[in-house]
Amino acid sequence: MDSNEFRDWSRRAADWGADYRDTVRDRPVRPRVTPGSIQHSVEASPPEQAEPMEAIFADFEAKIMPGMTHWQHPRFFAYFPANAARVSVIAEYLVTAVAAQCMLWQTSPAATELETKMIDWLRQALGLPEGFSGVIQDSASSATLAAVLTMRERALGWEGNSKGLSGQKRLRVYCSNQVHTSIDRAIWVAGIGDENLVRIPTAGALRSMDMAALEAAIRADKEAGMQPAGIIACVGGTSTGGTDDIAAVADIARRHGLYLHVDAAWAGSAMICPEYRHFWAGIEKADSIVFNPHKWLGASFDCSIQFVRDPESHVRTLAIKPEYLKTHGHDGIINYSEWTVTLGRRFRALKLWFLMRAHGLEGLRTMIRNHVAWSVALAERLRNEPDFEIVTEPMLSLFSFRHRAPQGVDADEHNLRLVNAINDDGFIYLTQTRVEDRVAIRFQVGQFDATREDVEAAFDAIVQTARRLA
Repeated sequence: MDSNEFRDWSRRAADWGADYRDTVRDRPVRPRVTPGSIQHSVEASPPEQAEPMEAIFADFEAKIMPGMTHWQHPRFFAYFPANAARVSVIAEYLVTAVAAQCMLWQTSPAATELETKMIDWLRQALGLPEGFSGVIQDSASSATLAAVLTMRERALGWEGNSKGLSGQKRLRVYCSNQVHTSIDRAIWVAGIGDENLVRIPTAGALRSMDMAALEAAIRADKEAGMQPAGIIACVGGTSTGGTDDIAAVADIARRHGLYLHVDAAWAGSAMICPEYRHFWAGIEKADSIVFNPHKWLGASFDCSIQFVRDPESHVRTLAIKPEYLKTHGHDGIINYSEWTVTLGRRFRALKLWFLMRAHGLEGLRTMIRNHVAWSVALAERLRNEPDFEIVTEPMLSLFSFRHRAPQGVDADEHNLRLVNAINDDGFIYLTQTRVEDRVAIRFQVGQFDATREDVEAAFDAIVQTARRLA
């Protein structure tokens, strides 16, 4: 591809992207395809000779797009959002065009220094105190792994990386039963082992860790000769929005000398609104925090922020400095590859810079406040229907509900049929969960372009489908 072709196809791709965003509301949220159909439409072997871009782009539209779930659809109410505000997409065009490797200051000085500034902009936006620094990770999974590795090293006197875990005391990490499965994976990868992830029972409307049970578990493990290493608390858990009492957890962590990591991957974005910060009161006592601007704030995936209170411990755990990665002649610079498990790094800070300047914090706050208000209103409408029940109350813009099954029909089976029927229709997209081992249907508002009308239309889709099944 020469320069003229590159220019032409770049324009055509940008035009296609704008047209896609303009028409995505008219598409079914989830594709109506069967497993294997896309794979079977693609040639079995790679081409020996170059093919024209016209043919490649035509196949993209004919073979790939019919099999895509539309995460930017305004009626995407499943999982959590993976927003990509239009301005963030433009920033990604530029990042892709420049195609820089941003692992060190010297390999992309502007990327490193803008990352430092964006971390501090977000620290201020979320109301975190001065003293927190941080790094842009690819996802919350990577941030949590970095936190678990740091708590492991600190508990082992910084000998885990050098000597391994063999012969050491069994490490123990504590969390609730509401945390994301990324915590399980971090425990596996860090070599701590699933048996040493201690799940503390939860209580109350927010499904918070039971503090007495947490304290008892730590003391029992110490008496048994094991080594408590850290606690992973949750603000806005994936299933139903489970949220721990961060201040109380932090007090226990400090009393026992444990590292505290807070997973606020989804709900953290809402903390740009001061009225929601009570959900993580005490957050200033955490050792590290993760939240994903690529979920609710509008930054395109991937873009996860890990704040750390003690960067020295974090870097001491992760930094490797062979000669070829040293920056000579400069002191006090930051090489963010020393803050992450991966060496290679994308220029993720640019989309945050574009996003916050183009929308302003107040514009982003308005979006989040609207989503919360619309979700609460929908929960109330469903509550007032005689054949529906609210299972978990709204936590920000997330709640769960259940439809009462006809007499003689298993309730779990009925609600699974309901969510599948809703999704097969394609007008909206929802996901299910389990609450106290019973099926419930999750609903969350978070898509960047969603409107009040989109949320209100979801009510009709849910109720009409439920009554048709019943």
